[in-house]
Amino acid sequence: MKKLKHTTINTRNLQECQEHLMKVISSDAFLNNEGLNNEVPFHICPYEPSIQKDITQLTKQLRNDLEDKKIKTLEINLYDLVVELLKREGDWDWILENEQKMSREELKEELQGILDIETVITPEIAKRVADEKHDLMLLTGIGEVFPYIRSHNILNNLQKTAKDKPTLMFFPGEYQHSLESGASLVLFGSLQDDKYYRAFNILDRAI
Repeated sequence: MKKLKHTTINTRNLQECQEHLMKVISSDAFLNNEGLNNEVPFHICPYEPSIQKDITQLTKQLRNDLEDKKIKTLEINLYDLVVELLKREGDWDWILENEQKMSREELKEELQGILDIETVITPEIAKRVADEKHDLMLLTGIGEVFPYIRSHNILNNLQKTAKDKPTLMFFPGEYQHSLESGASLVLFGSLQDDKYYRAFNILDRAI
């Protein structure tokens, strides 16, 4: 069994991590949720925020390579989802017109009111999970929707909805573990995105 030495993707290890990701997520053990000790099949792929363009390209390449292997992916880009929902509900133009007039906190509260995780975002993701046949779900666009959507809230609310197929979240920051504080998602390497301990770092998975 081979294990990566890296726990976060950066420019120096990008190619090595991409090869590791492809081997892991195309394996039967991963797709069948083996070795999780009855935990939910949630996986985090942490990366340095400065390489966002590289990660966007990496995600696209992974989807193409998986498609060649007849492995179907469902990508949920949270930013694209938010824009679609705002347009559907008729709030998009209002947000654009009033964004400059509001403080950052006011805008955050406005968006959180419209885009409630439990009653709006999660049901929409659940619908796509049910409607689109897939072997693996990818969650992207995490940094673009901060701070009005927090990644740990998404994962908490998806635990009942997305428990049958593996989910891989691409996270711009670090997934830190310590005996004192448990596991934390640290967005952009500095913003604590609250505790979340039920996911696995995909880069830690041996192949």
